[in-house]
Amino acid sequence: MTRRVLSFEPLRAARLAFPAALVAASLLTGCGEKPKSDPAAEVPPATTVVNTGDAGNMKVDHPEQFPLVAAVKYSDAGTLSVTGTVTPDVSRNIPVVSLASGRVIEINAKLGDTVQKGQVLLKVQSADVSGAFAGYRSAVADAKLAATQLDRAKVLFDKGALAQKDLEVAEDADAKAKITVENALEQIRVLGADVNHPSSTVEIVAPASGVITEQNVAAAGGVKTLDNSPNLFTISDLSTVWILCDVYENDLGGIHAGQAVDLRLNAYPDKVFAGKVGSIGPILDPATRTAKVRVELQNPGLMRVGMFVAATFHLAGGAQGRASVTVPATAVLHLHDRDWVYQSAGNNTFHRVEVSGGAILESPGSSTKLQVITSGLAPGDKVVSNALEMQNTLEQ
Repeated sequence: MTRRVLSFEPLRAARLAFPAALVAASLLTGCGEKPKSDPAAEVPPATTVVNTGDAGNMKVDHPEQFPLVAAVKYSDAGTLSVTGTVTPDVSRNIPVVSLASGRVIEINAKLGDTVQKGQVLLKVQSADVSGAFAGYRSAVADAKLAATQLDRAKVLFDKGALAQKDLEVAEDADAKAKITVENALEQIRVLGADVNHPSSTVEIVAPASGVITEQNVAAAGGVKTLDNSPNLFTISDLSTVWILCDVYENDLGGIHAGQAVDLRLNAYPDKVFAGKVGSIGPILDPATRTAKVRVELQNPGLMRVGMFVAATFHLAGGAQGRASVTVPATAVLHLHDRDWVYQSAGNNTFHRVEVSGGAILESPGSSTKLQVITSGLAPGDKVVSNALEMQNTLEQ
């Protein structure tokens, strides 16, 4: 019998050749395709901010991402524009108080009302007034008895039936009784009651004419004596008002007492009111670096307490024509109630500089707004055009 021998070599060769054919086919298929771009390679390089040790200095490795602009010289023509608020003249504020404690039973006026001197504002039912009237009536009765006893003593003395010292005692008792009546009568008047109309209710009247600018009493409320209690009402004479303006310390050199000020109200933009500087506050606010400047003027009847006012000071002396600069409004960073810019210091380094920001101006022929910088920058200084973008990069 012939034995047949099977050989597996051809199969083994085919198995080895198949993977190689697949690799070759894949290479041939990909020859005509272009390599795909890497999206990560198209992203601009990340900006690295290095702190130089100074809180106001930082260094970046790609400064071209923060365009610079140059500060441009600007002349303010010798004026300073600030905002202020209408307030009452405190020397013309008159408090309304009650010396009689008790309970409010009627209120005839409220906050904002215009009242006249002597007008009844409220009525108070008071035990103090009741006690004062009781003391007065008792004093009158004692005085009447003392007068009768004195008359009897005089008759007896004239007839020799009374000693001199007893007459003097009767005279002294009569004099003291009259003093007691006078004191009781004065107490009633001090409490605000009328001796000719005995009652436990006292009327509180306006001590002067004006506008009620403060109210601290309500119907059925309690009225205490003067110790540690607020005024029932405050009446203000608004014929003269104050405008309190916040002025930066860098601008105070051009302001003095008696200086003319032009005032404009938002409610009446076409009207210009003339005022003058009354005083400059001696205390500077450490947070805003501003001082209170008080402008005084006669109220034409249009100014109401709390109104916002645009005040224009005509600067004096060396402040006339003071040089300032302008930068794009986006170059100014408002942080912690202060104004800052990022100024280029060269060698990819930027320095955060505190400045004093002024008015916002419209840029001619452009939608970009400019801001006046009154101090902190000089003409030609280069700053980052978008300070907020620089700040956000720094915080990342």
